[in-house]
Amino acid sequence: MRTYSTIAEIQNDLQKKKITVKALVQHYLNRIEMNNHLNAFLEVFGEEALQRAEEIDRRIADGKGGRLAGLVIALKDNICYKGHKVSASSKILAGFTSVYSATVTERLLKEDAIIIGRCNCDEFAMGSSNENSAYGPVLNAIHNKHVPGGSSGGSAVAVQAGLCHAALGSDTGGSIRQPASFCGIVGFKPTYGRVSRYGLIAYASSFDQVGPLTKSVEDAALITEVMAGKDDYDSTASTKPVPSYSSELGVGSREKKVVKIAYIKDCFESPGLDPQIKSRMEEIIADLRKEGNTVEAVEFPYLDYMVPAYYVLTTAEASSNLSRFGGVLYGYRSKNATSIDSTYIKSRTEGFGTEVKRRIMLGTFVLSAGYYDAYYARGQKVRRILRDKTSAILEKYDFILMPSTPKTAFEFGANKDPVSMYLEDIFTVQANLTGLPAISLPLGKHNNGLPFGVQLMGNKFEESALFSFSAELCKKYGHFA
Repeated sequence: MRTYSTIAEIQNDLQKKKITVKALVQHYLNRIEMNNHLNAFLEVFGEEALQRAEEIDRRIADGKGGRLAGLVIALKDNICYKGHKVSASSKILAGFTSVYSATVTERLLKEDAIIIGRCNCDEFAMGSSNENSAYGPVLNAIHNKHVPGGSSGGSAVAVQAGLCHAALGSDTGGSIRQPASFCGIVGFKPTYGRVSRYGLIAYASSFDQVGPLTKSVEDAALITEVMAGKDDYDSTASTKPVPSYSSELGVGSREKKVVKIAYIKDCFESPGLDPQIKSRMEEIIADLRKEGNTVEAVEFPYLDYMVPAYYVLTTAEASSNLSRFGGVLYGYRSKNATSIDSTYIKSRTEGFGTEVKRRIMLGTFVLSAGYYDAYYARGQKVRRILRDKTSAILEKYDFILMPSTPKTAFEFGANKDPVSMYLEDIFTVQANLTGLPAISLPLGKHNNGLPFGVQLMGNKFEESALFSFSAELCKKYGHFA
């Protein structure tokens, strides 16, 4: 079966009866079986997916297929799907079956998408390498000794290796864009509130956003369009109307023939930035200028404050959000528990992994008496400064351009120091701290054979412009998926 880059290509062949949805699902199931060693999936819904494919084939024949008919998609294992297991790749939720579906899940199903399985991830979305899963690491399909990125590593590899057409991930500090960069695919984080968080197992509620990992900007736009919008179950979901992102793509859709782009000088001067990534960024900037676009360096003297502020605030929120998991109502319960206190203590000690426990303890510390003002309150003040400074830049420019990651995918075990691992998020956390939309585009390939992404950040709720310009960049500068 041919490799499809977009949903539109799939639907075109379905209409011409060159393929069937059932045959497409079977193709992906075969691919999953052949690539079990990658550990991208924790569970595959094989029989269910085939049965649903038959139903959708009938709908297409009757002219009643939904907008996503033919899309075979996977869910990150922190997105709920009624009647299916969900564990956030943690032992603490072993055996738990969701009693409801996330809003994003329901909206995909309503448009006839087929969910083929749930993907491995860093436990509770805490990690940048997918080494923190209770069910083992996910392998990068290009070089198996290298990480796929995290925390949505399983979702990224599922798309990278052709195990499904697209996947959903969640992005708290770069967990969609960083693995997209490492795996050579498109990864998009919407504006905070653009997509409902209902049914997403929370890590840090004021940062988390669901978004797609795809082979094309066109598909990211369409999937986001389907998922986005007001949701009565999520008070943080925006009530703003959702534009038709998919139909507004392309040069002709933008009012401006040229754009104004800022790039953060401090990012390019960062000693941790790989020289080849820097060189590729400079090539793209030079070419954009030749085409008449304004591309200028801007000062952003807060680069060193972003990661510390991010981890102070997200761990505080994680400490609160994860307090619900204690072995009492659902999930893992220690067999060694003898009392209510020992049930909580032992279940959490045995059920949570090392990194999750580290972040819970850090978050509890920054929220504790005597330290709240020194850490959490100050972190919120820094967040406001970062938001104001970024907004000031975007008042003058259409987009902010920067690398997605400081380097290509590293080898397993290379970042044993937690602080060095946290610094992997240095270029991605800004979008989460400020609530802005950002996308990683597969526009670079290193001499080591690994891909890397170029990141664009746009203004709040300006996804249409971001998708349109991103699609142009992919057409101009190559696609390494």
